[in-house]
Amino acid sequence: EIKKLINMKKHNCIWLLLCWVLGINTSCSDKQSSTEKQEQGVTTVLPDAKNEVTVQVLKRQNFNHELVSNGKVNARNKADLRFETSEVIARIYVKNGDRVHKGQKLAELDKFRLEQKLSQSEDALLKAELELKDILIGQGYSVDDFSNVPAETMKIAKVKSGYDQSKSQYELAKRETGHATLTAPFDGVVANLFSKAFNLANTSEVFCTILDTKGMEAEFTVLESELAFIKKGDKVMVLPYAGGGSFEGNVSEINPLVDTNGMVKVKADVNGEGKLFSGMNVRVSVRRNLGEQLVIPKTAVVLRSGKQVVFTLKDGKSMWNYVHTGLENAAEYIVSDKSQKGVEDGLLEGDTVIVTGNLNLAHEAEVNVR
Repeated sequence: EIKKLINMKKHNCIWLLLCWVLGINTSCSDKQSSTEKQEQGVTTVLPDAKNEVTVQVLKRQNFNHELVSNGKVNARNKADLRFETSEVIARIYVKNGDRVHKGQKLAELDKFRLEQKLSQSEDALLKAELELKDILIGQGYSVDDFSNVPAETMKIAKVKSGYDQSKSQYELAKRETGHATLTAPFDGVVANLFSKAFNLANTSEVFCTILDTKGMEAEFTVLESELAFIKKGDKVMVLPYAGGGSFEGNVSEINPLVDTNGMVKVKADVNGEGKLFSGMNVRVSVRRNLGEQLVIPKTAVVLRSGKQVVFTLKDGKSMWNYVHTGLENAAEYIVSDKSQKGVEDGLLEGDTVIVTGNLNLAHEAEVNVR
C-alpha cells in the first residue's frame, strides 16, 4: 500500500509538470499571435504613402507692401445745426437716417413773434433814417446827396439820430427770422435728431447733425519705424469690423509729429458709398507697390529649429532650403535671392516651390504633386 501511494504521487507530479509546460507554450503562442496581429494592424493603419503637395514656379512679380492698422472712420463734412431763438418748433420735416440735399428744409419755428419783431425794428430804422436826414439838412447839406458830408460829421449825426443802433437791431431781427428755418448746408444724412414738434427749441443744444457719408475720412496710426513705407497718395483699403465689404481710399494727411508711444497719426480719404457710419471701427490696410521682387506665399515657409525653411521640388523629392524673408503683406513674403552677391540662404528664380503639404516634410522625401 505504501508503494502504491508513492507511485500515485509520482504520477501526479509528472501530470502537473506536463500541464505547466503546456500552459507556458499556449501563453507564448497566444502572445506571439497577438503581436503578429498588432504588427499587421499597424501596417494596415499606417501605409507607406508619399506626401501630397502643391507647387508653384518662383517668378519675379510686382509686390504690394502692406501696413495694417486699426482706426475709425468719420464724416469729412459734419455740421451741428441749432436754432438761434427759443421759439416753439412748428414743423419737423425729416427724421434720423434721411438723406437730404443742400438747401432742403429740415425744421422751422413758429415765426409770429420773430416777424413782429422784424416789423418793429424796420419801423424804428425808418424813423432813425428820417432823423438823420433832418440833422444833416439842419447843418446845410442837400437832402439829395450826402456824399459830401465829412466822415466825422456823418458819424456824429448817426449817433444823435440813433441810426446805427436801429440798423443793427433790424439786421439782427432779419437774421433771426431767416434762421427760424433750418436747411441742410450740404448733401448728407440726418443724425442725432431727438427734438419733437410743438416744444420750445433749446438754443444751447444741437437740434440735429448733418453728415456727408459719401466723403468719409479714416484716421489711424502707424509706427514711427513704418513711416518710410507710407506717403501721401498711397492706396488704402478700409474694412469695417461690422462687415459690409471693403472700401478704397488714398492717404491724404500724415501728421508730422510722433507721440510718446512712438505712433504717428495718418488720415485717408475714403469713398464710403453711403454705407459707412461715422465713428465706425475699421481695419485699414495701406498698400504700396515696391516693383518686381521674388515673392512666395506665406504657406511655403516653415520653421525648422527656429530657422525659416522652404522646400523645393527636384526629381520628385523635396529639397530643404534655408531662406530669409523680408517685407510682407497679408499673403506673401519677399524671399532672399541667391543670385545676389553675398546671399547664401535663399532661392533662385525658376525654382519649383512647395507651397502646401510641407508641414511634415523632410529633406529628399518622395512626394506626389497634386
